Amino acid sequence: MLNPIAPVTAGLSLLLLALGLSACDTALEEASGENCRSLTYKSNPYTVCQFDTATDDIRLFHAGSDGQPFLQFDALASALEAEGKTLVFATNGGMYHEDRQPVGYLRTQNGDLATVNTNEGPGNFHMKPNGVFWLQDNKAGVTVSEDYIELSLDPDYATQSGPMLVIDGEIHPDINEDGTSRKRRNGVGVAEDGQTVYFAISDTPVTFHDFASLFQDKLKTPNALFLDGQVSRMYAPAMGRDEAGLDMGPIVGVVE
Repeated sequence: MLNPIAPVTAGLSLLLLALGLSACDTALEEASGENCRSLTYKSNPYTVCQFDTATDDIRLFHAGSDGQPFLQFDALASALEAEGKTLVFATNGGMYHEDRQPVGYLRTQNGDLATVNTNEGPGNFHMKPNGVFWLQDNKAGVTVSEDYIELSLDPDYATQSGPMLVIDGEIHPDINEDGTSRKRRNGVGVAEDGQTVYFAISDTPVTFHDFASLFQDKLKTPNALFLDGQVSRMYAPAMGRDEAGLDMGPIVGVVE
């Protein structure tokens, strides 16, 4: 029996070759929700969620009014529901200690939990430069930590993590293209307009360089920040996703 798809596939392959591309280097996208989509880039599957600071209420969370960390997406969603609000998206919002307190600077609606951390140290957070994702007056940014201090910003929300993935259009100089360590990773990038925010999570383990190149090459964000590693997960009800796991520290979410 003839395969009616074969001519289409062959035609696509010829077109890709004519453009100097290969199938594994081409991003394949499928609409999966109002703001989120599945995306395959360089053979790695991701979920990317896109929001606009002018119309979407993006916030950083850590604890409720009682001072107790939310720890899980469901707890945060329930707290917001009690206020007549809906959590439409959430993901890990930065690294944390064993007591779930943030490793770096974090500003939520309850104020600051720490100052910007520029100390030397081990691990991804201290892989300089690290950076701060911030939200202020319908604008967003990802800024190298030392530059953030110099700018004297007073944001509505902010979280510090590390390392930076993309800095002024270039991948972090210490992220090795030949690196072999593969883990699940999540991060955030802000478009050049300072208004479009992309949250991405790898749906399988990926290298740091592959993850950074997603923001640099596909999402075209001049600056992007690594948020967390193998403990990363996502809450996206429109996609049927409410991933459980270890208790979290900072959470970044979008509220209606």
